[in-house]
Amino acid sequence: MHGFLARIFPEQRLYLRTDDGTRFMRLTPAVQLVAVITIGVIFIWTVFVSSMFLVSALSADSIAHRADTRQIDYENRLNAMSRERDTRALEASTAQARFYVALEQISAQQSALLESEDKRKELETGIDVIQRTLRTTMKERDRAQLQSDKLLAELQVVTGKNSTESGGTDDLERTLDYLNAALERTVDQRDDMVISTRVLDAEVADLRHRADLTKERNARIFSRLEEAMTVSIAPLEKMFENVGLSTDKLIEDVKLGYSGQGGPLTPLAISTKGQPEDPASIKANRLLAELDQVNLLRIAATRLPFVVPVKSSYRLSSGYGWRRHPTTGRTRMHDGTDFAAGYGTPIYSTADGVVTFAGWSSGYGRLVKIRHALGFETRYAHMQKIRAKVGQRVSRGDRIGDMGSSGRSTGPHVHYEIRIGGKSVNPMNYIKAARNVF
Repeated sequence: MHGFLARIFPEQRLYLRTDDGTRFMRLTPAVQLVAVITIGVIFIWTVFVSSMFLVSALSADSIAHRADTRQIDYENRLNAMSRERDTRALEASTAQARFYVALEQISAQQSALLESEDKRKELETGIDVIQRTLRTTMKERDRAQLQSDKLLAELQVVTGKNSTESGGTDDLERTLDYLNAALERTVDQRDDMVISTRVLDAEVADLRHRADLTKERNARIFSRLEEAMTVSIAPLEKMFENVGLSTDKLIEDVKLGYSGQGGPLTPLAISTKGQPEDPASIKANRLLAELDQVNLLRIAATRLPFVVPVKSSYRLSSGYGWRRHPTTGRTRMHDGTDFAAGYGTPIYSTADGVVTFAGWSSGYGRLVKIRHALGFETRYAHMQKIRAKVGQRVSRGDRIGDMGSSGRSTGPHVHYEIRIGGKSVNPMNYIKAARNVF
Protein backbone atom coordinates (compact mmCIF):
# COMPACT_ATOMS: atom_id res chain seq x y z
CA MET A 1 0.00 0.00 0.00
CA HIS A 2 2.89 2.36 0.84
CA GLY A 3 4.55 1.61 -2.51
CA PHE A 4 1.25 2.19 -4.38
CA LEU A 5 0.76 5.52 -2.63
CA ALA A 6 4.38 6.47 -3.30
CA ARG A 7 3.85 6.00 -7.03
CA ILE A 8 0.73 8.15 -7.05
CA PHE A 9 1.74 10.69 -4.43
CA PRO A 10 5.59 10.71 -4.37
CA GLU A 11 7.16 12.24 -1.30
CA GLN A 12 7.47 16.02 -1.47
CA ARG A 13 9.55 18.50 0.47
CA LEU A 14 8.66 22.15 0.99
CA TYR A 15 11.61 24.44 1.70
CA LEU A 16 11.07 27.50 3.85
CA ARG A 17 13.89 30.04 3.68
CA THR A 18 14.22 32.75 6.35
CA ASP A 19 16.94 35.15 7.44
CA ASP A 20 18.11 32.68 10.06
CA GLY A 21 18.32 29.71 7.74
CA THR A 22 16.47 27.25 5.55
CA ARG A 23 14.02 24.67 6.78
CA PHE A 24 11.96 22.10 4.95
CA MET A 25 8.69 20.29 5.51
CA ARG A 26 8.34 16.69 4.51
CA LEU A 27 5.02 15.67 2.83
CA THR A 28 4.66 11.91 2.89
CA PRO A 29 2.21 10.06 0.53
CA ALA A 30 -0.21 9.46 3.41
CA VAL A 31 -0.31 13.17 4.29
CA GLN A 32 -0.93 14.07 0.64
CA LEU A 33 -3.76 11.47 0.41
CA VAL A 34 -5.44 12.90 3.52
CA ALA A 35 -5.14 16.45 2.14
CA VAL A 36 -6.63 15.45 -1.24
CA ILE A 37 -9.52 13.57 0.43
CA THR A 38 -10.25 16.53 2.74
CA ILE A 39 -10.24 19.03 -0.13
CA GLY A 40 -12.50 16.72 -2.19
CA VAL A 41 -14.99 16.29 0.65
CA ILE A 42 -15.10 20.06 1.22
CA PHE A 43 -15.62 20.67 -2.51
CA ILE A 44 -18.39 18.06 -2.78
CA TRP A 45 -20.13 19.42 0.36
CA THR A 46 -19.92 22.98 -1.02
CA VAL A 47 -21.48 21.90 -4.35
CA PHE A 48 -24.25 19.92 -2.55
CA VAL A 49 -25.14 22.77 -0.18
CA SER A 50 -25.12 25.32 -3.03
CA SER A 51 -27.42 23.13 -5.13
CA MET A 52 -29.79 22.63 -2.20
CA PHE A 53 -30.00 26.38 -1.59
CA LEU A 54 -30.60 26.96 -5.32
CA VAL A 55 -33.36 24.32 -5.47
CA SER A 56 -35.02 25.73 -2.32
CA ALA A 57 -34.92 29.27 -3.70
CA LEU A 58 -36.42 28.18 -7.03
CA SER A 59 -39.15 26.14 -5.28
CA ALA A 60 -40.00 29.04 -2.97
CA ASP A 61 -40.22 31.43 -5.92
CA SER A 62 -42.48 28.99 -7.80
CA ILE A 63 -44.80 28.47 -4.82
CA ALA A 64 -44.96 32.20 -4.14
CA HIS A 65 -45.67 32.87 -7.82
CA ARG A 66 -48.49 30.30 -7.84
CA ALA A 67 -49.89 31.73 -4.62
CA ASP A 68 -49.79 35.27 -6.05
CA THR A 69 -51.44 34.07 -9.25
CA ARG A 70 -54.21 32.30 -7.31
CA GLN A 71 -54.73 35.36 -5.10
CA ILE A 72 -54.97 37.66 -8.15
CA ASP A 73 -57.42 35.28 -9.83
CA TYR A 74 -59.50 35.05 -6.63
CA GLU A 75 -59.56 38.84 -6.25
CA ASN A 76 -60.63 39.21 -9.89
CA ARG A 77 -63.47 36.75 -9.28
CA LEU A 78 -64.49 38.65 -6.15
CA ASN A 79 -64.45 41.94 -8.06
CA ALA A 80 -66.60 40.43 -10.81
CA MET A 81 -69.05 39.08 -8.23
CA SER A 82 -69.14 42.50 -6.54
CA ARG A 83 -69.85 44.24 -9.86
CA GLU A 84 -72.60 41.73 -10.66
CA ARG A 85 -74.10 42.24 -7.20
CA ASP A 86 -74.07 46.04 -7.66
CA THR A 87 -75.66 45.61 -11.10
CA ARG A 88 -78.48 43.46 -9.67
CA ALA A 89 -79.05 45.93 -6.85
CA LEU A 90 -79.17 48.81 -9.34
CA GLU A 91 -81.63 46.92 -11.53
CA ALA A 92 -83.88 46.24 -8.53
CA SER A 93 -83.73 49.90 -7.44
CA THR A 94 -84.46 51.05 -11.00
CA ALA A 95 -87.41 48.67 -11.29
CA GLN A 96 -88.79 49.89 -7.97
CA ALA A 97 -88.40 53.53 -9.06
CA ARG A 98 -90.15 52.75 -12.35
CA PHE A 99 -92.95 51.10 -10.39
CA TYR A 100 -93.50 54.19 -8.23
CA VAL A 101 -93.45 56.48 -11.30
CA ALA A 102 -95.94 54.24 -13.10
CA LEU A 103 -98.09 54.10 -9.98
CA GLU A 104 -98.21 57.90 -9.84
CA GLN A 105 -99.15 58.01 -13.52
CA ILE A 106 -101.91 55.47 -12.93
CA SER A 107 -103.27 57.50 -10.01
CA ALA A 108 -103.27 60.68 -12.12
CA GLN A 109 -104.97 58.89 -15.01
CA GLN A 110 -107.58 57.40 -12.70
CA SER A 111 -108.28 60.85 -11.23
CA ALA A 112 -108.65 62.31 -14.73
CA LEU A 113 -110.88 59.40 -15.73
CA LEU A 114 -113.12 59.93 -12.68
CA GLU A 115 -113.33 63.67 -13.41
CA SER A 116 -114.25 62.99 -17.03
CA GLU A 117 -116.87 60.47 -15.90
CA ASP A 118 -118.37 63.05 -13.48
CA LYS A 119 -118.40 65.66 -16.22
CA ARG A 120 -120.08 63.23 -18.60
CA LYS A 121 -122.79 62.49 -16.04
CA GLU A 122 -123.33 66.22 -15.45
CA LEU A 123 -123.66 66.79 -19.19
CA GLU A 124 -126.13 63.91 -19.51
CA THR A 125 -128.15 65.39 -16.62
CA GLY A 126 -128.15 68.84 -18.32
CA ILE A 127 -129.25 67.28 -21.59
CA ASP A 128 -132.15 65.53 -19.83
CA VAL A 129 -133.22 68.80 -18.17
CA ILE A 130 -133.04 70.66 -21.48
CA GLN A 131 -134.99 67.95 -23.26
CA ARG A 132 -137.69 67.97 -20.56
CA THR A 133 -137.90 71.79 -20.77
CA LEU A 134 -138.12 71.63 -24.54
CA ARG A 135 -140.93 69.08 -24.40
CA THR A 136 -142.81 71.19 -21.81
CA THR A 137 -142.43 74.34 -23.96
CA MET A 138 -143.62 72.54 -27.07
CA LYS A 139 -146.67 71.24 -25.18
CA GLU A 140 -147.45 74.77 -23.94
CA ARG A 141 -147.09 76.09 -27.48
CA ASP A 142 -149.51 73.45 -28.75
CA ARG A 143 -152.01 74.29 -25.98
CA ALA A 144 -151.71 78.02 -26.78
CA GLN A 145 -152.32 77.29 -30.45
CA LEU A 146 -155.42 75.22 -29.62
CA GLN A 147 -156.67 77.95 -27.28
CA SER A 148 -156.17 80.57 -30.02
CA ASP A 149 -158.08 78.47 -32.55
CA LYS A 150 -160.86 77.93 -30.02
CA LEU A 151 -161.16 81.67 -29.30
CA LEU A 152 -161.28 82.50 -33.00
CA ALA A 153 -164.03 79.92 -33.51
CA GLU A 154 -166.09 81.35 -30.64
CA LEU A 155 -165.57 84.86 -31.98
CA GLN A 156 -166.83 83.83 -35.38
CA VAL A 157 -169.92 82.17 -33.83
CA VAL A 158 -170.79 85.27 -31.81
CA THR A 159 -169.98 88.05 -34.32
CA GLY A 160 -170.09 86.13 -37.54
CA LYS A 161 -166.53 87.27 -38.32
CA ASN A 162 -162.94 86.69 -37.10
CA SER A 163 -162.60 90.17 -35.53
CA THR A 164 -164.37 92.17 -32.80
CA GLU A 165 -164.75 95.78 -32.27
CA SER A 166 -161.61 97.85 -32.39
CA GLY A 167 -160.75 97.47 -28.67
CA GLY A 168 -161.22 93.69 -28.60
CA THR A 169 -159.45 93.38 -31.89
CA ASP A 170 -156.37 95.18 -30.58
CA ASP A 171 -156.21 92.98 -27.49
CA LEU A 172 -156.52 89.84 -29.56
CA GLU A 173 -153.84 90.99 -31.95
CA ARG A 174 -151.46 91.79 -29.10
CA THR A 175 -152.19 88.37 -27.62
CA LEU A 176 -151.49 86.68 -30.92
CA ASP A 177 -148.31 88.67 -31.40
CA TYR A 178 -147.11 87.62 -27.94
CA LEU A 179 -147.91 83.98 -28.66
CA ASN A 180 -146.13 84.11 -32.02
CA ALA A 181 -143.06 85.66 -30.42
CA ALA A 182 -143.10 83.01 -27.69
CA LEU A 183 -143.40 80.30 -30.30
CA GLU A 184 -140.49 81.73 -32.25
CA ARG A 185 -138.33 81.83 -29.10
CA THR A 186 -139.33 78.27 -28.31
CA VAL A 187 -138.36 77.13 -31.82
CA ASP A 188 -135.02 78.93 -31.51
CA GLN A 189 -134.40 77.32 -28.12
CA ARG A 190 -135.28 73.95 -29.53
CA ASP A 191 -132.78 74.41 -32.37
CA ASP A 192 -130.12 75.49 -29.88
CA MET A 193 -130.86 72.46 -27.75
CA VAL A 194 -130.50 70.15 -30.74
CA ILE A 195 -127.13 71.68 -31.61
CA SER A 196 -125.99 71.47 -27.97
CA THR A 197 -127.11 67.86 -27.82
CA ARG A 198 -125.05 67.01 -30.90
CA VAL A 199 -121.98 68.75 -29.44
CA LEU A 200 -122.42 66.94 -26.12
CA ASP A 201 -122.82 63.61 -27.93
CA ALA A 202 -119.52 64.26 -29.72
CA GLU A 203 -117.81 65.15 -26.44
CA VAL A 204 -119.16 62.01 -24.78
CA ALA A 205 -117.91 59.88 -27.68
CA ASP A 206 -114.48 61.56 -27.42
CA LEU A 207 -114.38 60.94 -23.65
CA ARG A 208 -115.27 57.29 -24.17
CA HIS A 209 -112.50 56.97 -26.78
CA ARG A 210 -110.00 58.56 -24.41
CA ALA A 211 -111.16 56.25 -21.63
CA ASP A 212 -110.54 53.23 -23.89
CA LEU A 213 -107.04 54.51 -24.72
CA THR A 214 -106.35 55.05 -21.01
CA LYS A 215 -107.46 51.51 -20.20
CA GLU A 216 -105.19 50.10 -22.91
CA ARG A 217 -102.25 52.20 -21.71
CA ASN A 218 -102.90 51.12 -18.11
CA ALA A 219 -102.96 47.49 -19.21
CA ARG A 220 -99.50 47.86 -20.81
CA ILE A 221 -98.15 49.64 -17.72
CA PHE A 222 -99.50 46.97 -15.39
CA SER A 223 -98.01 44.24 -17.59
CA ARG A 224 -94.54 45.79 -17.36
CA LEU A 225 -94.92 46.35 -13.63
CA GLU A 226 -95.89 42.72 -13.12
CA GLU A 227 -92.77 41.64 -15.05
CA ALA A 228 -90.62 43.95 -12.92
CA MET A 229 -92.14 42.57 -9.72
CA THR A 230 -91.46 39.01 -10.89
CA VAL A 231 -87.82 39.89 -11.62
CA SER A 232 -87.48 41.55 -8.18
CA ILE A 233 -89.14 38.90 -6.03
CA ALA A 234 -87.84 35.72 -7.72
CA PRO A 235 -84.16 36.06 -6.57
CA LEU A 236 -85.23 36.74 -2.97
CA GLU A 237 -87.55 33.74 -2.84
CA LYS A 238 -84.89 31.52 -4.43
CA MET A 239 -82.29 32.75 -1.92
CA PHE A 240 -84.47 31.76 1.04
CA GLU A 241 -85.47 28.45 -0.56
CA ASN A 242 -81.80 27.52 -1.14
CA VAL A 243 -81.15 27.67 2.61
CA GLY A 244 -84.42 25.94 3.54
CA LEU A 245 -86.27 28.96 4.97
CA SER A 246 -90.02 29.46 4.52
CA THR A 247 -90.82 32.85 3.00
CA ASP A 248 -94.30 32.82 4.57
CA LYS A 249 -92.83 32.37 8.05
CA LEU A 250 -90.24 35.09 7.42
CA ILE A 251 -92.92 37.55 6.28
CA GLU A 252 -95.09 36.82 9.32
CA ASP A 253 -92.09 37.30 11.62
CA VAL A 254 -91.21 40.63 10.00
CA LYS A 255 -94.83 41.82 10.22
CA LEU A 256 -94.93 41.00 13.93
CA GLY A 257 -91.79 42.97 14.71
CA TYR A 258 -92.05 45.72 12.10
CA SER A 259 -92.61 49.08 13.74
CA GLY A 260 -90.43 51.57 11.81
CA GLN A 261 -91.65 54.55 9.83
CA GLY A 262 -92.81 53.68 6.32
CA GLY A 263 -94.55 50.42 7.12
CA PRO A 264 -96.35 47.99 4.82
CA LEU A 265 -98.05 49.67 1.87
CA THR A 266 -101.78 50.41 2.15
CA PRO A 267 -103.98 49.31 -0.79
CA LEU A 268 -105.56 51.95 -2.96
CA ALA A 269 -109.02 53.02 -1.75
CA ILE A 270 -110.97 54.59 -4.63
CA SER A 271 -114.65 55.52 -4.34
CA THR A 272 -116.77 53.56 -6.81
CA LYS A 273 -120.12 55.15 -5.82
CA GLY A 274 -121.78 51.79 -5.35
CA GLN A 275 -120.36 50.33 -8.58
CA PRO A 276 -118.15 47.18 -8.70
CA GLU A 277 -114.41 47.84 -8.29
CA ASP A 278 -112.71 48.38 -11.65
CA PRO A 279 -109.98 45.96 -12.88
CA ALA A 280 -107.30 48.68 -12.75
CA SER A 281 -107.80 49.16 -9.01
CA ILE A 282 -107.71 45.41 -8.47
CA LYS A 283 -104.42 45.10 -10.38
CA ALA A 284 -102.93 48.10 -8.56
CA ASN A 285 -103.81 46.63 -5.17
CA ARG A 286 -102.35 43.27 -6.19
CA LEU A 287 -99.09 44.96 -7.30
CA LEU A 288 -98.98 46.93 -4.05
CA ALA A 289 -99.35 43.68 -2.12
CA GLU A 290 -96.49 42.13 -4.12
CA LEU A 291 -94.33 45.22 -3.56
CA ASP A 292 -95.08 45.00 0.14
CA GLN A 293 -93.98 41.36 0.03
CA VAL A 294 -90.69 42.39 -1.67
CA ASN A 295 -90.08 45.01 1.03
CA LEU A 296 -90.79 42.50 3.78
CA LEU A 297 -88.45 39.93 2.21
CA ARG A 298 -85.70 42.55 1.93
CA ILE A 299 -86.19 43.42 5.60
CA ALA A 300 -85.97 39.70 6.45
CA ALA A 301 -82.79 39.43 4.37
CA THR A 302 -81.13 42.21 6.39
CA ARG A 303 -82.06 40.42 9.62
CA LEU A 304 -80.44 37.11 8.54
CA PRO A 305 -76.68 36.46 7.85
CA PHE A 306 -76.35 36.27 4.07
CA VAL A 307 -73.15 38.30 3.50
CA VAL A 308 -69.39 37.94 4.15
CA PRO A 309 -68.09 39.49 7.39
CA VAL A 310 -65.10 41.00 5.53
CA LYS A 311 -65.43 43.64 2.81
CA SER A 312 -61.75 43.96 1.84
CA SER A 313 -59.67 41.35 -0.01
CA TYR A 314 -59.39 38.05 1.86
CA ARG A 315 -58.45 34.39 1.44
CA LEU A 316 -60.72 31.50 2.37
CA SER A 317 -58.21 29.64 4.57
CA SER A 318 -60.45 26.91 6.01
CA GLY A 319 -63.98 25.71 5.31
CA TYR A 320 -66.77 24.15 7.33
CA GLY A 321 -66.55 20.47 8.27
CA TRP A 322 -64.15 17.86 9.64
CA ARG A 323 -60.45 18.75 9.41
CA ARG A 324 -57.05 18.27 11.07
CA HIS A 325 -56.68 21.03 13.66
CA PRO A 326 -53.73 23.32 12.71
CA THR A 327 -52.42 23.62 16.30
CA THR A 328 -53.31 20.31 17.99
CA GLY A 329 -53.05 18.06 14.91
CA ARG A 330 -56.20 16.16 15.87
CA THR A 331 -59.18 15.58 13.60
CA ARG A 332 -62.02 17.80 14.81
CA MET A 333 -65.22 19.36 13.54
CA HIS A 334 -64.68 22.91 12.27
CA ASP A 335 -67.98 24.69 13.03
CA GLY A 336 -67.33 27.75 10.88
CA THR A 337 -65.44 29.28 7.97
CA ASP A 338 -62.08 31.10 8.23
CA PHE A 339 -61.49 34.30 6.25
CA ALA A 340 -57.81 35.35 6.34
CA ALA A 341 -56.51 38.90 5.78
CA GLY A 342 -54.07 41.33 7.40
CA TYR A 343 -53.98 42.43 11.03
CA GLY A 344 -56.55 45.15 11.77
CA THR A 345 -58.81 44.34 8.80
CA PRO A 346 -62.34 45.54 9.70
CA ILE A 347 -64.89 42.86 10.61
CA TYR A 348 -68.58 43.66 10.02
CA SER A 349 -71.87 42.28 11.27
CA THR A 350 -73.55 40.13 8.62
CA ALA A 351 -77.12 40.88 9.75
CA ASP A 352 -79.21 43.03 12.08
CA GLY A 353 -79.19 41.82 15.67
CA VAL A 354 -78.18 42.33 19.32
CA VAL A 355 -74.70 41.65 20.75
CA THR A 356 -74.97 38.95 23.45
CA PHE A 357 -71.23 38.41 24.15
CA ALA A 358 -68.09 40.48 23.61
CA GLY A 359 -64.89 39.32 25.33
CA TRP A 360 -62.34 36.53 25.73
CA SER A 361 -63.52 32.94 25.26
CA SER A 362 -60.89 30.19 25.57
CA GLY A 363 -59.81 28.92 22.13
CA TYR A 364 -61.96 31.53 20.36
CA GLY A 365 -59.79 34.34 21.71
CA ARG A 366 -61.55 37.68 21.48
CA LEU A 367 -65.09 36.72 20.48
CA VAL A 368 -68.31 38.57 19.56
CA LYS A 369 -71.69 36.82 19.49
CA ILE A 370 -74.76 38.42 17.86
CA ARG A 371 -78.35 37.15 18.20
CA HIS A 372 -80.55 37.55 15.09
CA ALA A 373 -84.16 36.81 14.17
CA LEU A 374 -85.66 33.29 13.94
CA GLY A 375 -83.13 31.82 16.41
CA PHE A 376 -80.03 32.69 14.33
CA GLU A 377 -76.70 33.50 16.00
CA THR A 378 -73.38 34.52 14.44
CA ARG A 379 -69.90 34.32 16.01
CA TYR A 380 -66.74 36.24 15.09
CA ALA A 381 -63.58 34.88 16.74
CA HIS A 382 -59.80 35.51 17.05
CA MET A 383 -60.20 39.31 16.93
CA GLN A 384 -57.35 41.71 17.61
CA LYS A 385 -59.74 44.33 18.98
CA ILE A 386 -63.46 44.25 19.85
CA ARG A 387 -65.55 47.29 18.85
CA ALA A 388 -68.98 46.20 20.14
CA LYS A 389 -70.60 45.99 23.56
CA VAL A 390 -73.03 43.51 25.09
CA GLY A 391 -76.61 44.67 24.57
CA GLN A 392 -75.69 46.87 21.61
CA ARG A 393 -78.09 46.72 18.65
CA VAL A 394 -76.19 46.46 15.37
CA SER A 395 -77.21 46.53 11.73
CA ARG A 396 -75.82 44.62 8.80
CA GLY A 397 -72.53 46.26 7.78
CA ASP A 398 -71.72 47.77 11.22
CA ARG A 399 -68.07 47.36 12.24
CA ILE A 400 -67.79 45.12 15.32
CA GLY A 401 -64.02 44.44 15.52
CA ASP A 402 -60.58 44.15 13.92
CA MET A 403 -59.03 40.96 12.54
CA GLY A 404 -56.32 39.36 14.63
CA SER A 405 -54.89 36.04 15.83
CA SER A 406 -56.01 35.73 19.46
CA GLY A 407 -56.80 32.33 21.02
CA ARG A 408 -55.82 29.09 19.25
CA SER A 409 -54.78 30.52 15.91
CA THR A 410 -51.84 30.27 13.50
CA GLY A 411 -52.29 33.69 11.87
CA PRO A 412 -54.59 36.68 11.40
CA HIS A 413 -58.09 35.61 10.33
CA VAL A 414 -61.72 35.71 11.47
CA HIS A 415 -63.45 32.46 12.41
CA TYR A 416 -67.09 33.02 11.32
CA GLU A 417 -69.94 30.79 12.54
CA ILE A 418 -73.69 30.66 11.93
CA ARG A 419 -75.81 28.78 14.46
CA ILE A 420 -79.55 28.03 14.41
CA GLY A 421 -80.99 27.03 17.74
CA GLY A 422 -77.43 26.43 19.01
CA LYS A 423 -76.50 24.08 16.13
CA SER A 424 -73.85 25.18 13.63
CA VAL A 425 -74.52 25.31 9.88
CA ASN A 426 -72.26 25.96 6.89
CA PRO A 427 -71.94 29.76 6.42
CA MET A 428 -71.02 29.35 2.74
CA ASN A 429 -74.51 27.98 1.99
CA TYR A 430 -75.97 31.36 2.98
CA ILE A 431 -73.24 33.39 1.27
CA LYS A 432 -73.64 31.44 -2.00
CA ALA A 433 -77.45 31.68 -1.82
CA ALA A 434 -77.23 35.49 -1.71
CA ARG A 435 -74.50 35.79 -4.37
CA ASN A 436 -76.87 37.18 -7.05
CA VAL A 437 -78.98 39.25 -4.64
CA PHE A 438 -76.60 41.43 -2.61
